[in-house]
Amino acid sequence: MRDRLFLEESFFDPQDLAQVKYEMLRKVQKEAMPISGTAASFGFSRPAFYKAQQDFTREGLAGVIPKRRGPKGRHKLTPEVLAFAERIRDQKPRIPTLELVRSIQKEFSIQVHRLSLERAMVAAKKKPPLP
Repeated sequence: MRDRLFLEESFFDPQDLAQVKYEMLRKVQKEAMPISGTAASFGFSRPAFYKAQQDFTREGLAGVIPKRRGPKGRHKLTPEVLAFAERIRDQKPRIPTLELVRSIQKEFSIQVHRLSLERAMVAAKKKPPLP
């Protein structure tokens, strides 16, 4: 990033992506700077500028905060898989978690991590039953 604001002012942190995007958007909006040059001076492409602008318009400041990438939540441990695991646990209360993982893999052809299964089963027990 070559924008002098982040080089000269200690308040501005060039590692804070949300702050960098916001300042880039502000500079174009309030100072009527050209998009291409401004985006480049902040280390972004024009498409990245337009994406940040769209996210900011839609969500406000939260839109420029980096989002967690990848799956959001337990996409393998569906209610069906958890019910299967609970049934096995009810039948064999002392079954090791690794054996339970193998049973799930055999039944559903998916691989789940032992800790993910344990966490999901604990979370499922904390939820109140549906009326």
